[in-house]
This record gives sequence, C-alpha cells and structure tokens, in this order.
Amino acid sequence: MMDAVMDSLTIADAVGSFGALIVVAAYFATQMRMMNSADLAFPVLNLVGSVLIVFSLLQNFNLASMLIECFWIVISMIGIAQFLRSRNAE
Repeated sequence: MMDAVMDSLTIADAVGSFGALIVVAAYFATQMRMMNSADLAFPVLNLVGSVLIVFSLLQNFNLASMLIECFWIVISMIGIAQFLRSRNAE
C-alpha cells in the first residue's frame, strides 16, 4: 500500500509536502519557545513554506487550500515588512 502511494507522488506533491513541513516546523518551534514569532525567521519560513504549497496547488488545485495559502503569504509579507520597518526605526 505504501509503495503504491510513494509511486504515485509527483514532484509537485513532494514540493508541497516540504512546504507544509516548513510551516508546521516554524509553528512548532514557536510553541516550544525555540523561535520567537517576532523574529524575521518566522515570517520568512512561513512565506517560503506557503509558496512551496502554492506550487503544488497549481498542479493539483483546491480552492480552499489556495485561499488559505494566499492569505498566509500576504500575512507573512506583512510580518517581514513590519520587522524591517522596526529595524530601520532603531
């Protein structure tokens, strides 16, 4: 059974799965206090992960997933902009 699943995976599936792993790892790291959500790394990891998920969604479209990823990308970009703005103000 697992062999059949692995044989059916595409590059888009692998890229999207890696993106999901990045997003979940960033969230986990903040929950474990290993990363501060106010640090630049958090929105950057979320942005990268979401872009990779969107890549997979362009191959296997799902409207609800695309909507959440687009919001996630915009929110991550806002977080990056706020970080850079606060750094420049100092």
